[in-house]
Amino acid sequence: MFQALVSPPRSEGTTDDLDRRRFVESAAVTEGQSLSTKAFWEWFDLRRAAVQMDVRLIPLAGLRQWGFQPGTGNLVHESGRFFSVEGLRTRLGGAEPRGWDQPIIHQPEIGFLGILVKEIDGVLHCLMQAKAEPGNAKGLQLSPTVQATRSNYTGVHRGSAVRYLEYFSGPKQGRVLVDVLQSEHGSWFYRKRNRNMVVEVTDDVPQHEDYCWLTLGQVRRLLQEEDLVNMDTRTVLACIPLDEAADVIDVGDDPFRAGLAASLSPQAPSAHTLPELLRWYTAIKTGTELSTERIPLDAISGWATEPDGIRHDSGRDFSVVAVSVEAGNREVRRWTQPLLRTCAEGVIAFLARRIGSVVHVLVRAGVEPGCRDAVELGPTVQFLPGSDGSPLTAERPPFLDEVLAATPEQIRYDVTQSEEGGRFYRVLSRYMVVEIEHDVSLPDGYRWMTVGQLGTLLQHSHYINIQARSLIACLQSVW
Repeated sequence: MFQALVSPPRSEGTTDDLDRRRFVESAAVTEGQSLSTKAFWEWFDLRRAAVQMDVRLIPLAGLRQWGFQPGTGNLVHESGRFFSVEGLRTRLGGAEPRGWDQPIIHQPEIGFLGILVKEIDGVLHCLMQAKAEPGNAKGLQLSPTVQATRSNYTGVHRGSAVRYLEYFSGPKQGRVLVDVLQSEHGSWFYRKRNRNMVVEVTDDVPQHEDYCWLTLGQVRRLLQEEDLVNMDTRTVLACIPLDEAADVIDVGDDPFRAGLAASLSPQAPSAHTLPELLRWYTAIKTGTELSTERIPLDAISGWATEPDGIRHDSGRDFSVVAVSVEAGNREVRRWTQPLLRTCAEGVIAFLARRIGSVVHVLVRAGVEPGCRDAVELGPTVQFLPGSDGSPLTAERPPFLDEVLAATPEQIRYDVTQSEEGGRFYRVLSRYMVVEIEHDVSLPDGYRWMTVGQLGTLLQHSHYINIQARSLIACLQSVW
């Protein structure tokens, strides 16, 4: 039980206080000065009609410019770039040691995920892109201004140039407001990172028809729509500080929303101080006995390569499949590629609780074999096929049943969102925030944290995993 909360001392104003305030003011504006909500949907429907992408599952033998490398069996592109599908051997020690082999995506390059922002009538607006990826379940999604791997923006695909990349790479043409390296899915990528950026411009920006200007409030409201705002947008949104929300956002008479607005500040009273949480997290990382070894794909045990995919012998977990793509508005119009496909929809959830008057979320320090430091902080429940890297079992993670049994009054957010459509084939998860009023017994590896404490850690790399970042962005849309 928490008898008292800890109030950290408030630091003096910093150079970015004004920018933080401007972010919050933009988040409070749900009707943009550039594009009304009604006009957005009209634009998006036009882009959906114009952006056609035909994606078909094909046999692995139908892949063009991809093949199984002699001697290793790794699935690679003939250029040696983009990504490869290799084998990973993982051994986890501790009281109940276990080990497993699996395919994993190896992409040893850092991509750009960037949102361009500009003041329009005194309010920050984000330049958002309507973009389709081959793995998207519904085709078109709302993407960042720039979403590109190094192979894309260096022209390995021999396609057209990535629009607006010049604002995020090379000599800066704007002012950088957010710039941090963050991980991707640690169960399916081997140490993959992206540079999450927000850059402000003051000059006129030529606007392509696939792009529109929206306030942060409009984008966050669109997070209430099923499978619309893509994963790359969500992770950048999570890295944007909203410290001053309690002073700007109108939360009405809802105690949860008021507690959430207060929770966004790193200065909010909290169950644990940030130094205490960092000591706890460091101790878990230090005590985790995890070893990983990249091995040839044809050396992994428990998996079989079949004509239409690479699958686990149990028939569960995930598989590696191949697709053929034809797209009208992409840098390349026609290609084939491998994608990772899961066998079921996942559940990604925070339990949330008001401690005092401040909303806290229950965070889990979880092990994922593809993470650079083995452990990152994730949501309360991260239930995906193979979400811990090992084959899916019948064992249900802590708090899953409580999340799924929540009453409508407890559910503060419940929207199906997709994972990254450039590498995953229609991988969907039910993103949820469930409010509880009672205390719960915490297993090892769980702690209550404020959203502001998570936001402080998001200014640094390798603390918060991609699922938690996505859910933080969704949670911030609640008010």
